[in-house]
Amino acid sequence: MIGAMTRTADSSRRSERSRAAILRAALELHREHGYGGVTIEGIAARAGVGKPTIYRWWPSKHAVIIDAFMEHIATELSFPQTGDHLEDLRGWLHSIARVLAEPDIGPLIAGVVGAVQHDPALAEEFHQRIYVPTRQTTVAQIQRIQDEGRLPAFAPDVLADLITGPLWFRLLVAGDPPDPDYVDTVLAVMAP
Repeated sequence: MIGAMTRTADSSRRSERSRAAILRAALELHREHGYGGVTIEGIAARAGVGKPTIYRWWPSKHAVIIDAFMEHIATELSFPQTGDHLEDLRGWLHSIARVLAEPDIGPLIAGVVGAVQHDPALAEEFHQRIYVPTRQTTVAQIQRIQDEGRLPAFAPDVLADLITGPLWFRLLVAGDPPDPDYVDTVLAVMAP
């Protein structure tokens, strides 16, 4: 799983079943009602557990939502390590584009990003567990590509914005999630 849980779950089989049910319920409720419509009470009822079970592992609704989201997409995001740094970045961005384009995931991500604007606790959780690790991975890869002379010598964090920003714009503003061909077009502009 990408990112660590805020609290460690009991490793017994029953607890793992409960944890999985809680994460599944959180995603389902988010899809049905948006972030604002999700409550700990609703998650507990849907998962068939008590609120204390949830609070044993997570301090808040936003922590549950982020864990549910991260666990759901963890297997779909991959950063290839082929040795061709530009192609590895392309593969990483392709996996992000595929996740953003999934009908069940893209709207979920857009909903969380929207909720981040009004919920400081969710914003902090999102920033620390999703944005920072993703950003660090992207910037480090861009630096490797620049060292090879295959990307312009601009600040790597600026290039990260220029490369990943269009993907988020397509999802959040245009309502037309990116696809791998779009990623290739963006990279062609940056690394002709």
